Amino acid sequence: MRPDSRVVLVSGGAGYIGSHVTHVLKLAGFSPVVVDSLVSGNLWATRSANAFRQGDVGDRDFIRAICDEFRPVAAMHFAAFIEVGESVKRPEKYFTNNRDKAKVFFDTLAEKGGGNIVFSSTAAVYGEITDSAPVREDRPTRPINPYGQSKLDAESHLRGIGNVKSVALRYFNVAGAEPSVDLGEAHFPETHLIPRIVLPLIDAPKDIRTALGLAAGFRIFGTDYPTRDGTAVRDYIHVMDLADAHIRALRYLLDGGKTEVFNLGSGAGYSVKEIVEAARTTLQRGDFNPGIEPRREGDPAILIADSMKAKVTLGWGPQRGIDRMIASAAAWHRSQTYAETIVKKANTASQ
Repeated sequence: MRPDSRVVLVSGGAGYIGSHVTHVLKLAGFSPVVVDSLVSGNLWATRSANAFRQGDVGDRDFIRAICDEFRPVAAMHFAAFIEVGESVKRPEKYFTNNRDKAKVFFDTLAEKGGGNIVFSSTAAVYGEITDSAPVREDRPTRPINPYGQSKLDAESHLRGIGNVKSVALRYFNVAGAEPSVDLGEAHFPETHLIPRIVLPLIDAPKDIRTALGLAAGFRIFGTDYPTRDGTAVRDYIHVMDLADAHIRALRYLLDGGKTEVFNLGSGAGYSVKEIVEAARTTLQRGDFNPGIEPRREGDPAILIADSMKAKVTLGWGPQRGIDRMIASAAAWHRSQTYAETIVKKANTASQ
């Protein structure tokens, strides 16, 4: 990619996806400035940023001051809570942060002349999907939980700002890491599939596995789905492929592109059995034979995104498969940074 020294504001850049995008922005020659409250982010994850400012994206005066200081030509918005289950129990938390604060952030950027925004959204905006067809951008948006609704509301508000061009990127599951620069996911508690498989297989310390709720080991829920091997198929993309998509969306806007929505995915997805087999091979754990449980009620057989629109318009496609996701995740989860972060979060949670 051609070098570009222009400033890009990255909200939530101390989080998992935001930190990887910040890293790739820097590699592409941009000058990323990270804004994060550190409520769930990590200060070490901002190392690639040209500058870091701690604060709330819903604080209008704070964002105004950041814009005055750095004069960004664009912004990328990642600052959001992401737990679907928690959103059902605490909807006000999700609507306040993911919708209302996002609106303040977008409106303030528009006021200060930041007319290009890439919004890291979610495929949860589509709601319940009962068929097996790849999800396209023209599928109706009918969220079934506050998480998905809060992100859809933020998308809708962003598209309605007259002097702003935007791209919303919708995707299902993200995995992997960039351990070469000590970046990866430090989720607490851990609910994501790849870390839940990887951490026990790399013999992570027992106290960490217990703190993350992984003591019971991994289980496969359902082997009688109408899929190629009977287990559910889900769409996963490597976090660095996702970061590349964000950079391409940014370039698209800066080069004059119009407001758009793009789905991002692998195109075929991976079954649970395929992920288990990849873990056995990649981590050299032939003894990995997870137990089988009945299907969970409401789990669809197949969830994958159709990313043809992103391929045609952005020239984007995933370059890293499930083996790379597992190998990079394993390298990251073995790191001292990860271990120290989880211990710290566990200690904080117990206080």
